[in-house]
Amino acid sequence: MKKYLLSTALIIMISVSAKAQFSLGVKGGVNFSQINTDNLSSSTRTGYQVGAFARIGGGLYLQPELYLSSTGGDFHASDNSVSGSVKFTNLNVPLLIGGRFGDKDLNFRIMAGPVYTSVLSKNLSTSINNAYNDFGHYNNSTLGIQGGVGVDVGAFTADFRYEGGLTHINPDYGQRQSLWALSVGFTIL
Repeated sequence: MKKYLLSTALIIMISVSAKAQFSLGVKGGVNFSQINTDNLSSSTRTGYQVGAFARIGGGLYLQPELYLSSTGGDFHASDNSVSGSVKFTNLNVPLLIGGRFGDKDLNFRIMAGPVYTSVLSKNLSTSINNAYNDFGHYNNSTLGIQGGVGVDVGAFTADFRYEGGLTHINPDYGQRQSLWALSVGFTIL
């Protein structure tokens, strides 16, 4: 994780020193996450996200971000013999590449890129018996991919994204997290 953050900081410093277009902002929003599990049905959990972003470049840009989020999911067997719920608090570090179309005061964006997620805490409640005790042994970090669209109106920004897990949050049961996120932000620099 330290190498990832150091690389992001280095890219930002190089771009600023080269006098590239640069903006810095804060953002917050809501997400709707789900954990897909082999042989169990799942439902969506509503969470939050709050953090900061930088944009480097003009029509083609690089957007590193750092934000705190709440995700998770609810799952159950079709006969309701097994059920559970998990909630994660995460530190997310996406590195998006995007394209911007339009004027300075009104533009539309598309973006995609990898996201590293570090699980800071987890809260699991389940009716699964001791035979499945390792069901809640979740990994401490995952890799995913984000893709989405956005709009900038003056200093205000809004994004709508999908995130899919490239790695399992729990490989023993095929658990993979995905989410939809809607965020709004404000550029401060």
